[in-house]
Amino acid sequence: MSNAEPVRERTTTWGDPMVTALATRTRAGLELLQAVAAGELPATPIGRTLGFELESAEPGRVVFTLVPAEFHYNPIGSVHGGVYATLLDSATGCAVHSRLPAGVGYTSLDLTVKFLRAMTVDTGRVRCTGTVTHLGRRVALAEATLHDSADRLLATATSSILIVQPEPGTAVG
Repeated sequence: MSNAEPVRERTTTWGDPMVTALATRTRAGLELLQAVAAGELPATPIGRTLGFELESAEPGRVVFTLVPAEFHYNPIGSVHGGVYATLLDSATGCAVHSRLPAGVGYTSLDLTVKFLRAMTVDTGRVRCTGTVTHLGRRVALAEATLHDSADRLLATATSSILIVQPEPGTAVG
């Protein structure tokens, strides 16, 4: 970098992630997600790091928002595909979480992403909506869409999600 270029800098802060993680033991997924969206529980460190926010949560559906910034860029001057994938993975996982009782966990088994349009700082606020398409006892299926402010589709994803039941005899609280 030459001395003539302005330095771009960003500082990130986040709350204690264990506060929210421990709350999953005693709060149903929907209640927990709504508390995060309302600011009553800390947002995830990854959300704070990338700058996305949980806008809303209802049974089987969540919405995240993000304003693309330069710090999201890849070497060719657009938002890195990993940012898309992180948003889409968060939306599919949290949509499933919104249907789970307290103490039941989940983890992504796979994520298939289709990138349809580039995202840049000029794109403006984007919305990522995740929905549950199937909720079984051991596996859930979810999908997510990523739209710009003009409602153009930027990307889609589907995910298989493993439902992690507490061990028999394990206290959930």
